[in-house]
Amino acid sequence: GGSDVAALATTAVRDGDHFIVNGEKTFITSGYRADFLTVAVRTDPANRGPGGVSLLLVEGDTPGLQRTLLAKTGWWSSDTAHLRFDQCRVPVRNLIGDEGAGFKAIMRNFNNERLMMSAMACAYAQVCIEEAVDWARQRRTFGAALSERQVIRHKIVDMVARVEAARSLVYDLTWRLVNGHGREADLVARTCMAKVLATQAMQLCADQAVQILGGAGFMRGTRSERLYREVKVMMIGGGSEEIMKDLAARQLGL
Repeated sequence: GGSDVAALATTAVRDGDHFIVNGEKTFITSGYRADFLTVAVRTDPANRGPGGVSLLLVEGDTPGLQRTLLAKTGWWSSDTAHLRFDQCRVPVRNLIGDEGAGFKAIMRNFNNERLMMSAMACAYAQVCIEEAVDWARQRRTFGAALSERQVIRHKIVDMVARVEAARSLVYDLTWRLVNGHGREADLVARTCMAKVLATQAMQLCADQAVQILGGAGFMRGTRSERLYREVKVMMIGGGSEEIMKDLAARQLGL
């Protein structure tokens, strides 16, 4: 179901002391090498909404489980897999939480993941800024360092300003969460906005850093080149930018 979690179609039908799991999952982080899988399933076929979703712990060597490794643009150090469940028998004792309460658990995890990704995006963007500044100070063209060129200086200022804005939102949100300040809907909206702003900052900084590094920025070995490949998964993973904006709007009562 992707960002539309409630639309998932994988089923788990009760058969005595086991659930019989059938369905497919795709773009599953660590799905190829994981010894244990946390799987969202529909345990109530009659309920096609959030209330019919439960969580199961599925062991990686369960008969009927097939895994296919997927090749990606970035995040090479983290495998991503397509999973197929064909009549997999999973003990009922492997149910995580209450039956039918899986959707709420997933949403809580999503909010934590989105905050984490916002902080990560700010850090990645900062790395791009530092590499771009270091290069601009060393690289000389037509008798002067790049850092002395107005066009380059303005690029760097834009990068710094965007990251500072995103970081401020992330810090403010974190303070509110730690201190229990604000309604849940408001905090969810702020989390969505923080992820959008932070990943956009990362996108800008990675793009501009590669531009400032020029040919070197297109070569493997520079941090900016690596992070340039990671931008899109940060903007899509944990909820795409479009989904985040729409969810924020709903939480704000729009």
